[in-house]
Amino acid sequence: MTAVHCTTCPYCGVGCGVTIAQQNNGALTIGGDTAHPANQGRLCVKGSALGETLDLAGRLLQPQVDGQSATWERALGQVAQRFNHIIEQHGPQAVAFYASGQLLTEDYYVANKLMKGFIGAANIDTNSRLCMASAVVGYKRAFGGDAVPCCYEDIEQADLVILTGSNTAWAHPVVYQRLVNARQQRPQMRVVVIDPRETATCDIADVHLPLQPGTDAALFTGALCWLVEQDGLDSAFLQQHASGTEATLAAAAEWTPQRVAEFCGLPLRTVLTFFQLLTTSYNWVTLYSMGINQSASGADKCNAIINLHLAGGRIGRAGSGPFSITGQPNAMGGREVGGLANQLAAHMGFSAEETDRVQRFWQSPRIARQPGLNAVALFQAIAAGQVKAVWIMGTNPAVSLPDADAVRQALKQCPLVVVSDVMAMTDTAELAHIRLPALAWGEKEGSVTNSERCISRQRAFLSPPGQARADWWILSQVAQRMGYGEAFGYQHPSEIFSEHAALSAFENNGTRAFDIGLLAGWDKQQWLGMTPVQWPVNEQHPAGCRRLFGDKRFFHADGKARLLPVTPRLPQNAVSQRYPLVLNTGRIRDQWHTMTRTGKAARLMRHLSEPFCEIHPQDAAELGIADSSVVRLSSPHGWMLARAQCSPGQRRGSVFVPMHWNGQFTGQGRVDSLIPPVVDADSGQPESKHAPVRVSPWPVSWQAEIFLRAEVAAPKGIYWSRVAQDGLTHYIMAGQQPVEDWQAWLQQHFTLAGLTLQTAQLAQRGLHLIGWRQGEVQLAFYARQHAPALDRPAILTAFKQAPASGPQRLALLAGRGAADQPAAGATVCSCFGVGENRIIAAIQSGCHSAKALGASLQCGTHCGSCLPELKKLIQQHASQRVA
Repeated sequence: MTAVHCTTCPYCGVGCGVTIAQQNNGALTIGGDTAHPANQGRLCVKGSALGETLDLAGRLLQPQVDGQSATWERALGQVAQRFNHIIEQHGPQAVAFYASGQLLTEDYYVANKLMKGFIGAANIDTNSRLCMASAVVGYKRAFGGDAVPCCYEDIEQADLVILTGSNTAWAHPVVYQRLVNARQQRPQMRVVVIDPRETATCDIADVHLPLQPGTDAALFTGALCWLVEQDGLDSAFLQQHASGTEATLAAAAEWTPQRVAEFCGLPLRTVLTFFQLLTTSYNWVTLYSMGINQSASGADKCNAIINLHLAGGRIGRAGSGPFSITGQPNAMGGREVGGLANQLAAHMGFSAEETDRVQRFWQSPRIARQPGLNAVALFQAIAAGQVKAVWIMGTNPAVSLPDADAVRQALKQCPLVVVSDVMAMTDTAELAHIRLPALAWGEKEGSVTNSERCISRQRAFLSPPGQARADWWILSQVAQRMGYGEAFGYQHPSEIFSEHAALSAFENNGTRAFDIGLLAGWDKQQWLGMTPVQWPVNEQHPAGCRRLFGDKRFFHADGKARLLPVTPRLPQNAVSQRYPLVLNTGRIRDQWHTMTRTGKAARLMRHLSEPFCEIHPQDAAELGIADSSVVRLSSPHGWMLARAQCSPGQRRGSVFVPMHWNGQFTGQGRVDSLIPPVVDADSGQPESKHAPVRVSPWPVSWQAEIFLRAEVAAPKGIYWSRVAQDGLTHYIMAGQQPVEDWQAWLQQHFTLAGLTLQTAQLAQRGLHLIGWRQGEVQLAFYARQHAPALDRPAILTAFKQAPASGPQRLALLAGRGAADQPAAGATVCSCFGVGENRIIAAIQSGCHSAKALGASLQCGTHCGSCLPELKKLIQQHASQRVA
């Protein structure tokens, strides 16, 4: 018998529905939910690999107090007692919470209620501050509420889709595949990509604008100027339903195409091609993400985009709208409950009327009456000793926040650090005085809201492991012990959701965008059976609402939208002779945030296995950097090591480094240690896309890889990255100091005791070594002056089935498979484990389309994320036929 559970993916803001088919023996089959409106059955490779992340290895399964295991009673009592003590001594402003878009809405609601309504300070912020705070400000300034007007169908119905600051193909793969499929059905659709880098998203672009980093506002302000000149304004809409038009158009008037081209570093013809598409397309959707939001002028960039849509009347109708797509599964839910320090619950702010309303609803003894500290300011306040206790929930700020080394130091000196997380050892958890084991995806019950305002359920299909508990329960228990028991007596998350829904409707009367009042009366069974629905859900929209503003009514008091004058400006972090390159950070295809979950899945590590620095070949040549060499990046705030990746698609003068690697997966690869703590003055969102850096070769005397069955820490003082493998430890390493005796070095760091050794001494002090025990491979080591070229799949296979013949053992010692088994090459398709060499061979044999490759090798036939790479390989190798 098979039980099927419908839940929601815990990764990006697309919010895909996931089905879990559970057999009696516990085996799980994970698939996309065909009934879910977000993904309609599709899943990206990360979602497809969720089943490979559910093991308990590394899990935090028992509370810990001051480094010792403790009962829940002791741990909860200690959190409450220590928080109360600090509040009594220093006041409520001395404590803070730092939450996460990984929390469910019910968890978020309780945390916000406790901090703002009972402790009485607003010092609760979230890692969503790093994701979409600028988008929130843009929407609120323009619409009077944090209201994303679009739905995913609008992307499919648009005549022109503008992707800006978003490598959608990798960061939001299912949305990208919906766009790809829509374009195949409607070839007349046009796609514009605005990004300094040539990313995988450019695969379907009619126009790519590789603008100078940070100049997006000029491009959209110039587009507004162009609309005026081409008589492209929706004058009736502007006169009847908007204000601020005259000042906004006046500010845009000087941004001619020529000036835009010069400011953005673009050819004039490319700028004009984009502008002409605006005036010849009936419907536009602008999809924007971190490349817009993560900026010291991010809020203004958002309003420049919204200005264009309002001026052209491209809003409130199918196929049109400014669409901010969030990075986390419940970033939107956090916005709804007031998870940001500058908001109260249910989209309310800190006016006297609003604080009074929320306090009456909560019946709380006190309430925060002014905004709290946003993420960057919060950790600076910890460093300054102003905040003396912080509770960090489901996030890893020692890796993810700007100036990460300073964040780590702040936590080291903080009198009380509480961490509730699923993993025992993260960079942040290492610094905690009290660790609380939380439930993970698959174990917890609650709701999340995706980028198109769709509320979905995350459902439990696994039993709670060890002593792990739900975040809402942990928070409620602490609240009770702090003396607020009556307000936090929840027995089930459905009760919290009902209260949250009721607050959304409380004294609303259509004045606030977020309203799910019709769900407030739900009982437990109705909540358990919730199907996806887009808010608002009220008397006007009892079945939810796909898109907003069709009635041209907005949430400002006069019912009108606002256009805001925007003055484009360059990032304030200017490059210099000492730091001449601009660092851009972002995501890669197969990893998620700081790899706490995706880092457990071996196949997700095979596409890109190390932190890398993408750099233009000419910049690399001038700096003496060879492709695939180890480089050192430095800024005034820190330094890191990464593998150079030369790419002509990278804009000259800029480099790109992924955000994911942390202290558990690499020795010195936390990119946010380089990022300055510069934020948008309006949104508080950090500038993570523009940091001046220096990149230089990191000369090494050797490079190596080791595979072994034992769990062993990496040696100190070298470059290393750990690659997840099923049942094995795998390190990629490099060192500056020569090693005279490799066997002694291996014995010191990894131990060769009890192994039968098979070795091959190579020139220039290289060594290949296989360690055997009772006919099984225990260790495989390959060291050379340069990075060894290895057939990793063949080596991994040898650990599962030891090579028996002499030639097979010699092949393993050489780091390759048997003679009749060509190396697979670097993984391109993670879904089916298809390597580059196999794909090239198939292309040279006549597979000259992605469809043909899929038919032959299956690559590109599941999630589609590898299709841009397949097409590039076809372009490079289709003419190189095998004789």
